Amino acid sequence: MQRRDDLPHISDPGKISLFGGRREGTETFLECVVREVHEEIGYYLPPERFELIGRYSGPDYATPDGNLRGEVFLVRDVPVDKLTVTEGRLVIVAIDELERLSGMLAAPAEYALAIFLKRKPIT
Repeated sequence: MQRRDDLPHISDPGKISLFGGRREGTETFLECVVREVHEEIGYYLPPERFELIGRYSGPDYATPDGNLRGEVFLVRDVPVDKLTVTEGRLVIVAIDELERLSGMLAAPAEYALAIFLKRKPIT
């Protein structure tokens, strides 16, 4: 996860969020997340590493009367020692501590973590 920079011109300043972002041009959601994650962590993860775990279609929390569509992806086993975070600061949280972050999360991260926490553990 990432602690967003505390700058007034960015969305959710100072909040904890996930890596990712908005699509550019005709990108698919998968192409977008591959590009954004690479830009934000300095480590390339190929598309096949991303698992689609949810979709969102509804109000855009950041734009009054706006609508938003998005997809939520999960990637496992990312080597932390290989990352160069280019925006904000890296935040590492154990799975059993995720629920304590409520209130500190950016809205998209709240939504994505709700999806993640409802999943059955993979054994």
